[in-house]
Amino acid sequence: MTDSLRLFLTLSDAVIITDADHRIVDVNRAYETITGYKRESIIGAKAGIVKSRHTSQATYDSMHRALDRGESWSGIFINKKSDGELWHSSISITPYQMDGERYYVGVFRELEHLEEGVYIAEERRTNIQAVLLKVLAVSCEIRDPAIEDHLTRVRDYTESLIARHDERMRLSLSDAYRQSVAHASIMHDIGKSGIPEGILYKPGPLTSYERLIVEMHPLIGVDILDKIIGELHDSFFKDHLSVAKNIIMHHHEKWDGTGYPSRLRGTDIPLEARIVSVVDVFDALTSRRPYKETWTKERALAFLREHRCSLFDPDVVDSFLSLHGNDGTTGRSVMPNTAWGAS
Repeated sequence: MTDSLRLFLTLSDAVIITDADHRIVDVNRAYETITGYKRESIIGAKAGIVKSRHTSQATYDSMHRALDRGESWSGIFINKKSDGELWHSSISITPYQMDGERYYVGVFRELEHLEEGVYIAEERRTNIQAVLLKVLAVSCEIRDPAIEDHLTRVRDYTESLIARHDERMRLSLSDAYRQSVAHASIMHDIGKSGIPEGILYKPGPLTSYERLIVEMHPLIGVDILDKIIGELHDSFFKDHLSVAKNIIMHHHEKWDGTGYPSRLRGTDIPLEARIVSVVDVFDALTSRRPYKETWTKERALAFLREHRCSLFDPDVVDSFLSLHGNDGTTGRSVMPNTAWGAS
């Protein structure tokens, strides 16, 4: 190893230098201090000596692809110290060609010791957000004993549908956006907390006045969300909540412009709302509720197919149908004459 590479060992951050086979050539004092491994005991060992099962395989795959192309790579690892304690680190790995040999220089920064002390691993952060959003949604609709199962199904359907739609339509949506839509989907009806139970769960048709009240729930939901956002002073939830706001406000808009509350038409309706609209209707139709009959899966799919250019985005419906093998009947269906029609 050349003196040029040894200069990296003088950095205050932890540094590891490996050969082309990722075997350790040298480490500096900071690396020893953080990991608990003595330099003499790990020279010649694989760099993965500190690897833990908590770093996703996708992270390692991304790293190997970049390094195999001779490119630098940066990312987050959850590694394991010599005593088994976990540590989160931001690492940058750079390949160097010296005297006909390839080396890799890795520079670690231990995230737990950053000055602000607010680092949360991305996977853990996402899980926390998902759980808290679900708790909030269930709390807003606590009067309905079946709501938790409905919200879970809506979230799972949404996650599957947006992934399929992204792939089928080649939209190149980011993973962060797709996750935000799936997690925020469970917030779609939080405004129902402001609707009287006698109207919300009425078993028969709604009067025009009652329907007008029910159609206020997107506005009530957005008002609730705005109060929550107003109490936040960081970005921990704000990405999810901005997506949730579109879902809450617009998941009852219709492709032909006859929906509510804004009578948006076509692609003026945010994509996240168009996706949740399909899965919410499908689950509502196929679920047993006290104020409506239960439809078969085939009948519900036929309803979506029939209304794919009037109530729903036709491309989103086609993506949803593809998740079910394009099955379902083609017979004519009728809009339910119950409170569901405005739910």
